[in-house]
Formats: sequence, C-alpha cells, structure tokens
Amino acid sequence: MAKSIRFRDAFSQYERLVADIKAKRFAPIYLLMGEEGYFIDQLTDLLADSILEEHEKAFNQLVIYGKDVTDEGIIINYARQVPMMGGKMVIIIKDAASLRKIDNLSIYTASPVASTILIIACKGKSIDKRSALYKHSLAKGIVFESPRPYDNELAPWIATHLKSTKGCAIEEKALKMVTDFVGTDVAKIVGEFDKLFTRLPQGTKIITADHIEQNIGISKDFNNFELIEAVAHKHFARAMMIADNFARNPKNHPLVVTTSTLFAYFQKLFTINYRDWQTRVKGMPPANDGELAALIKVSPFVLSGYKQAAQLYPNKKIFIILGLIREYDMKGKGIESGGADQGELLRELLMKIMMC
Repeated sequence: MAKSIRFRDAFSQYERLVADIKAKRFAPIYLLMGEEGYFIDQLTDLLADSILEEHEKAFNQLVIYGKDVTDEGIIINYARQVPMMGGKMVIIIKDAASLRKIDNLSIYTASPVASTILIIACKGKSIDKRSALYKHSLAKGIVFESPRPYDNELAPWIATHLKSTKGCAIEEKALKMVTDFVGTDVAKIVGEFDKLFTRLPQGTKIITADHIEQNIGISKDFNNFELIEAVAHKHFARAMMIADNFARNPKNHPLVVTTSTLFAYFQKLFTINYRDWQTRVKGMPPANDGELAALIKVSPFVLSGYKQAAQLYPNKKIFIILGLIREYDMKGKGIESGGADQGELLRELLMKIMMC
C-alpha cells in the first residue's frame, strides 16, 4: 500500500514546483490531485500564466472542465495536436475528478507528445495509485498530491505563510481562533487573512486576537480555545458563560465542532498520562518535552499547559469524559437528545466533565 503523504511534505514539493515553473522548467505532464484544493489551484494558475506568452494563449492554450467531457478521447486528440506557430500546446483539465473514465487519459500519457504540456487538476480526490495514468504521470511527468492538513500541521504553516508573504507574525490565540472558526480548509483560511490585511493598519507586524475579533467577527472571549482553557483549569463559571454564548450563536458554534475539539483535547491529556504511567510502571525512560510534544502533536511552547491539565484529569476520569463526549455528540446529532437544544446539551456535558 502506498504511504500517505503528509501536508508538510506536500508543501515542500509545492515550493520546489513553484521555483521550477518560475524558472521555466516544465514537465510534459502534471497530475495535481488531493483533498486540499488550494495548492492545486495555485499551481494550475501559475502554469497557465507561465508557459505561454499572452499572445500565444488564444491559439495554443485550452481549458477543459471535466464535467463537460463526455468522451476522454476528445482530450487525447487535443493533446496530440501540433501547436500553431511552434512553441507549446497547453491543455488544462480543471475539475478532472468529474471525468467519468479518467484513467482513459493513460492512452495519451503512455506516450506523451513533446510539444504538449498536459495539466490534470484533480481537486478534491486522489486517483488510484495503481492506475496506468498515475504510473505514467509519475514516470514521465510530475505528480503532486495535496492532502488536508492535520490541526497540528496547519497552525505552523499559517504562521510561516503569513511571515513569508506578509512579513507579519500572529499570536497563538489569534491563530487558534481562526482555525477553530474556519476549520482546515486552507483556501478559506488564506481568504480570511487576505481580507484581514485589507483592513489592518499599514505596517502591522503582529496579528492579535483583537484584530481577529474586530475584522473577522470571531469573539476573542467566546470561542473553543477559551472553552478549552476554562475546562483545563476547571473554571466552571467561565465555561458556563462561554456555553451560554455558544447557545445564543449556534450557527457560529455548532455542538459537533465543540465536542470534536473537546475529544481531541482529552485524547492528548490521556496520552500524556499514559506515557507517564509507562515510565512509572513499565520502566520506560521518561519522555522529554520535545518528544512529548511530538507525541501529542502540539508545539513544545504550549506543552506545559497540557501537562498541568493532565494532572487535574487522571486517565480514570478521562475514560469517563471521553464516553460523555461521544454520548453528547450523538445527542447533538438528534439521537436520544430528549428534545434538548445544543446549548442545553453543551451545558450538561460541561457540568458532567467538571464533576469528574
């Protein structure tokens, strides 16, 4: 079975491809695929802008949408055409995931034409790595796979992206507010920050929670980051205040997102406690902070907060808490909820967690 590619590795390849394209080093085939569409769109647009001069595009650049194709043979015929006035023929297939028989393109990729550059933008999914199309593309061109990032991969990437493209740093809380609100969709996150920079004072060097609240509309006081902080320190009143705010704004704070965040948090605490148990009982050498941070997939700079919370929540309690979170996640989806709304369910869940 092919090994899954990690987001950080995909981004490293993306940077190399960008450098090659800007240096006019082109491959005959580009198979761009994967769940995360931002980098696929960026590479597709860069290739479309870079291969041909503007006056050549009308004759030698063709954009095809997968949903409009009834016969992949048409694409193959276009790709085998000789470009007008020399140069290159550029065929861009957007929405290639909609092609009914995408592997039929292997008829062309088995023997690509030297004067054609074929760009297959398969956004939203990856094609079978056992297929002839994948194998040909890997052997004779470029395959770029773009996976969705994990939460622990996304935040460092955003911080690096903002520093390199905008020359601006970002507070950890501000970063967490945005990722909690938007999720792991890179295109949406980049879009939110692009809009933010049109509103920030010129010369801003660090993005704060206040900037996010004032310009994106996410409360700096009432969000999942603050809720986790309240739960971590067993600040019952604070947790209930946040839950009340969530209840008044259910569209911005769906219970399913909150339960997912809580579940992931307590899994990390469980791992810390279990690793400590392995040291105390099994005689394993203790993990240093760097190893422990890597194990639970967080930055070493925030590890101390997790370690403190793990002392408040031993694993015998965490077992119960994880069961409660699963139960209330199901209730939030309408299963045996007893008619309670999401606000009531969250308050009940938090009360039971705090009582553990």
